[in-house]
Amino acid sequence: MRKPKLLLVTPSFQTFILQDINFLSKKYDLIIDSYNWKRKELAPIFMVIQFFNLLVNIGHVNLILVHFGGYWSFFPSLLGKLFQKPVYIILHGTDCASIPELNYGSLRIPLLKWFCGKSYEWATGLFPVSESLVNSGNDFFSKGNIINNGFLYHFPELRKDYSIIHNGFDPEYWNADEIIEKSPRSFLAVLSSEQYMLKGGDLILELAKRFPDCNFKIAGMSKPETLNGNMKNVKFLGKINAEMIRNEYRVASFYFQLSVFEGFGCALCEAMLCGCTPIGSKANIIPEIIGETGYVLDHRDINLLEKLIRKILETPVQDTFNRKARERIKQKYSLQSRQDLLFTKLPY
Repeated sequence: MRKPKLLLVTPSFQTFILQDINFLSKKYDLIIDSYNWKRKELAPIFMVIQFFNLLVNIGHVNLILVHFGGYWSFFPSLLGKLFQKPVYIILHGTDCASIPELNYGSLRIPLLKWFCGKSYEWATGLFPVSESLVNSGNDFFSKGNIINNGFLYHFPELRKDYSIIHNGFDPEYWNADEIIEKSPRSFLAVLSSEQYMLKGGDLILELAKRFPDCNFKIAGMSKPETLNGNMKNVKFLGKINAEMIRNEYRVASFYFQLSVFEGFGCALCEAMLCGCTPIGSKANIIPEIIGETGYVLDHRDINLLEKLIRKILETPVQDTFNRKARERIKQKYSLQSRQDLLFTKLPY
């Protein structure tokens, strides 16, 4: 029996997108549409190329699935509507946000916001990865100053069906190695140089100064050239692959997710599956992911964070491997659950 054809549009190939491709290919014949959209100066050229490629393929596909709203979602949504092909957009975070103070969010850029808005309007349905991407606010960044975000907050006139489909994770891959022991005073965070302030990189470096007997690692970026002084208890790992970051999760006792805004928190879930105790911000879905298995910081305040870390380090721990954290992710955010829900919501 011939598989239905699905056109998958994505600007990038993070682990969570590769997972989707893997299980979608079991049910659908995939055609993948992707360009290097990080080259912003080439976006107009990519849009022209994409437009003609879509015209060639649109008659042969049954449906279109897009990761992230952006320039790349505009023509798939438009042509899908014109040719009566179902179009669904998976929303991940930046496509629902505008935080000018941190230079974050696609919706802070007027032209890109317009492209996103039209894409959402023309799409058949939207699949945000968390409820907080619909319409939510928090004052983590500045106490008493609530920052609101979400696609319905930024597009209040939008009338569109949506379904929450959480990211999912493979507990067989993200697991512990019994041979590897966790260091009891070790902390890890995953963030890029562009996310340095957004995800609390500056807070972590200040913590390292205040806790010289603890070890801190930051994966995803190299040491900033502007960083003065030789901080012996901080190691920048640079960009590393999934296997390498899994090894880092396995040896770290604590994982930081100190984001001002976080669509979901994939690295947080991976770390928890590997037995890390999570320390997260009170923003978006992060407290829901952590539950009672870790700690939540109410505001982006270094003194408040220092107080929390002292409390954590003074708490007696029999086993540095956090089994409750692992079980929570296994139960709430399994890859199988994501696959089942996505297959249920998609036609064909």
